[in-house]
Amino acid sequence: MSTPTPTPTPTGSADPTVTALQQTLAAEHAAVFVYGALGGQTSQSRTPALYGAVTAAYTVHRGRRDELIARIHAAGAEPVAAEPGYQLPADLGSAGAVSARGRALEEAAAATYAYLVASSTGETRTWAITALLDAAVRGLGFGAAPDRLPGL
Repeated sequence: MSTPTPTPTPTGSADPTVTALQQTLAAEHAAVFVYGALGGQTSQSRTPALYGAVTAAYTVHRGRRDELIARIHAAGAEPVAAEPGYQLPADLGSAGAVSARGRALEEAAAATYAYLVASSTGETRTWAITALLDAAVRGLGFGAAPDRLPGL
């Protein structure tokens, strides 16, 4: 009796951790793009706190994106590429709209990292837990409500 060969996922890997890393990377590509656009809608002089929060979030997500690329390469897979563009809300002209989009991005990041936590073990899981908690805390800064189980 032979063991069936695992079917590769759309990301080209039968390894659930690599699949989860790829999906998390795809989400981070989107977050970096959207935070870049949000940064263009804030003003350091008029809304310094919001400007600082968006800038900090952009920096963290860019770092996480780069870390995910390195982890996927280390696993022997080719990282998924960013899309050529991502859909933005039509109205980002107010601080409230920028905050709402930042909150939505962090809630989505928490859910994505929760998936990575569930799909990984060891050091990758520890790293994903840290990223999940970080997204949940950053979401509070954009007005999210505290959640006992962020990302779920």
